[in-house]
Amino acid sequence: MLLKINRLTRKNDFGAVFKKGKGFKEDFLILRFVSNKSEECRFGIIVSRKISKKAIIRNKIKRRIREIIKPKIPEIKTGADIVFFALPGLETKDFWEIEETINKLFKKAKLIKDRVPAYRGR
Repeated sequence: MLLKINRLTRKNDFGAVFKKGKGFKEDFLILRFVSNKSEECRFGIIVSRKISKKAIIRNKIKRRIREIIKPKIPEIKTGADIVFFALPGLETKDFWEIEETINKLFKKAKLIKDRVPAYRGR
């Protein structure tokens, strides 16, 4: 589960992302994001009934996406509201394919922080 400060929960927040945000598509996943005024990045995940009528499958997709996002939060630029929108066909993908797709989306959207090389002394 994502921490409460890293979750988009209000309808207005989702609406702002869809109105003003930039979007990127990769395979069966769409990423939309907009900058916010906070120091945290917040995430929302939308899995519609078009994917599956069964809530078990929709919730499984959400859990997978959350578990992929969680360790990446420190690498993501702060001050962004990000929404993942799943498209039909994602339910057939395994965890690693979804992770690869999410990594591609973060790179496309340039949401990954620039890594500073570690200082190694002399």
